[in-house]
Amino acid sequence: MSLQRLLGSVGPAVLSGVCAPGGTAVPVGDVVIAEPDGGVDLRPGDLVLGVNLTDRAQALRLLASCAERSAGALLLKAPAAVDETVVTAASAAGLPLVQVEQQAGWAQVVSLLRAVLDSEGHADSGTQAVGTEAGDLFGLADAIAAVIDAPVTIEDRSSRVLAYSARQERGDEARVATIMGRHVPDDVNAHFRRHGVFHKIAQDTGPIYVPAVVAGTKPRLVVPVHAGGDVLGSIWAIVPGPVPAERAEAFADTAAVAALHLLRRRAGADVERLVLTDMVATVLHGQEGAADAARRLGLTAGPWRVIAVGVRCEDDGEAERQRLTVWERMSRFRGSRLRSPAAVVGGVVYGIVPAETVTGTTDGGAAWLETLRGTTGQPAPLVAVGGLAASVPGLARSREQADDTLDLLRRGLIARDRAVHDEVWATVVLRHVARSAAATRIAGVGPLQQLADHDRAYGTSCVPTLHAWLREMGDPRAAAARLHIHPNTLRHRMRRLQDVVALPLDDPEIRTALLLQLTARQYGMEGSGPESDTGTRSG
Repeated sequence: MSLQRLLGSVGPAVLSGVCAPGGTAVPVGDVVIAEPDGGVDLRPGDLVLGVNLTDRAQALRLLASCAERSAGALLLKAPAAVDETVVTAASAAGLPLVQVEQQAGWAQVVSLLRAVLDSEGHADSGTQAVGTEAGDLFGLADAIAAVIDAPVTIEDRSSRVLAYSARQERGDEARVATIMGRHVPDDVNAHFRRHGVFHKIAQDTGPIYVPAVVAGTKPRLVVPVHAGGDVLGSIWAIVPGPVPAERAEAFADTAAVAALHLLRRRAGADVERLVLTDMVATVLHGQEGAADAARRLGLTAGPWRVIAVGVRCEDDGEAERQRLTVWERMSRFRGSRLRSPAAVVGGVVYGIVPAETVTGTTDGGAAWLETLRGTTGQPAPLVAVGGLAASVPGLARSREQADDTLDLLRRGLIARDRAVHDEVWATVVLRHVARSAAATRIAGVGPLQQLADHDRAYGTSCVPTLHAWLREMGDPRAAAARLHIHPNTLRHRMRRLQDVVALPLDDPEIRTALLLQLTARQYGMEGSGPESDTGTRSG
């Protein structure tokens, strides 16, 4: 794709102020995010984004690096983008300099640029023909805009923007927000829903006129896109008012062409997703061919971490939507030529990311995890991060650790919504002990069951008292503090406990066996039952 076409597709609402001494007909490649120190790994033609770069000296260093490596263009925000020294240096180097509008979020810019570039298709994706069809979707949007003489968007049935035409400056605030976020804003969608627009899209095939009744919006003419009784999406045009019948009919006729494109796009996306899912699953489970799959996924230099994301939604349809939303966000994370390997496997969204992404020395990792958790609305998904994997075989182990951590989050055994395995490994070990104990029934072996029966029969607290005493290695003050009782009460309980059943607690093997049994009860029963009570009764 040429820089000129890219700029035309994205539009001046996002990219403007182009300084291109050699013109904008130059070809551009992938989107690459520059490191804060100005370092960047790129290929000729790549678009380099100077994210959060405002210092002139940093901008000049990055510009020199881009020019040296024949980057396609450098994208900056003001003040660096309009700094006279920076502009002069870009002109002298022959490097196109593009200004990103201040209100445009960098994450949105990355998403928009990749959407347009992805629409062109990539020869190495294995779906070149499908990619070409997706690229034609933007061309189709321009053609439809010419028919209706208005800026249009082509959207799927979930109101996600698939393509949009030029001349979006003739739109309104809601349209700008729609293109920036690649999704119709919730408040605007709610307005359309109240007026029955989506019901009409599902039932009708003709154009639907939507008057402007929300502040900051203009009227719209909507054409549903159907195929075989299935709703594929819709085409939205921003119009000044009611449209003459002849023009509205011509606009409606474009739906048939759009349906063909959307059907091809759906088929290609399904095939690509299946292939990607198979490769990611092969790597995550250490199956035969994992090394080759990792190479094809771009996993050439570790270390990495596996992220497992579980959604919390009882409605199956909504849960599927949330998983796909998380998958899309995760798969588009890295500023590299290939998307971050991500796939939905067994109802869990897995991603493989560079280790520093989530455990770097700055708060960037935590910020990215919070962004990931905020993609679906409430309740936020559960995010579990596996351990460090320095090699491809290690990814299978990292996936197991992510699964273990996600299991703790789902069962509420750690009171958080996200966790890194490195921080909760001890709880993971105890959970595995509990599972093994349940399988072999060791929790009911020996005298511990007598204490549990006594607690149930007489309302005493023998089991929690013994557990606290063992965990604090026989320190009565520490054990009492854990149970929120006086040390003398703790000593009294321990004497009463020995009256119920004689326990040789001076034997280290006895103490170890009891602690294992109590741990099995605690985690195996997930905190339920009288034997897990913290115990404040007098006993």
